[in-house]
Amino acid sequence: MRVDLGHLPATKQRELERIVEMIFQGFREATQNATGRKKSARIVKIILFGSYARGDWVDAPLDANQYKSDFDILIIVNQKELADRASYWEETEQRLVDAYLYEKVIRTPVNFIVHSLQQINDGLAHGRLIFMEIAKDGIALYQSDDKPLATPKPKTPDEIYRAAKDYFDEYLPHSQSFFRGFRDALTHNDLKKAAFDLHQATEPLYQCVLLVTTLYTPYDHNIIFLRSLAEGLDHSLFDVWPRGTRAERAMYQKLKDAYRKARYSKHYEISREELDWLSTRVEELGRKVHDICTARLEQLRQATLN
Repeated sequence: MRVDLGHLPATKQRELERIVEMIFQGFREATQNATGRKKSARIVKIILFGSYARGDWVDAPLDANQYKSDFDILIIVNQKELADRASYWEETEQRLVDAYLYEKVIRTPVNFIVHSLQQINDGLAHGRLIFMEIAKDGIALYQSDDKPLATPKPKTPDEIYRAAKDYFDEYLPHSQSFFRGFRDALTHNDLKKAAFDLHQATEPLYQCVLLVTTLYTPYDHNIIFLRSLAEGLDHSLFDVWPRGTRAERAMYQKLKDAYRKARYSKHYEISREELDWLSTRVEELGRKVHDICTARLEQLRQATLN
């Protein structure tokens, strides 16, 4: 696996050094009271993948919507239980968000996924496209040893097409069902349920793009995280959500918070006007996801004919 970051500007290399430090700090804190076999918890590898590994990242601060590619990072741990985001990685995730948005100690947003080495090697054995990309283009930011990942076993074009089609046929109707639930809740002025259902309509749209494109999605309810991964695959998705102002960014945060707070917090409030604005954007997201996925499926179908 590659280890050289020479194609990146020095400022980006320093950011990545800081990010690796923060990942280790968060992991130490999350496992400091571990017992039993988890006392041997450790990070095996930290790998940069995606646009910054390939060299085709985008950083457009003067663009109307200020598009900026994220650092995509894979953390490999030595036990699959340690990949549980809620138990071990929420604090690290928040720390990286704060470092980018508020403290400004890093200038590039960060996405990370966590898997055990066995999960990665199983993914490679089953031809998961994202893991094959990581094996091909990934750059090791840290590794406890230089043992290579398993040899990828690519799926046939027909297998890729059938898997992607199955995901499309499952996830798009799933989103549509929750959107109907949103409309029904809105009709009955049940605004909290409407907000929750709208969140649930959004989540599978991003998962659909990820699965159809890469045959992989992290099963995470954080739609900010899912959105960033999906936008990294297709930049046209970035324009769905205006984010030029603090108020616009806050609206998406309110939708993200609906997954828990709309159900469990008496302090969560959302207006019909806010829901109308959010639902318009979710409908636009649905149209874009449909177009992206159908184009991808046609590309995959054509590949089966060659």
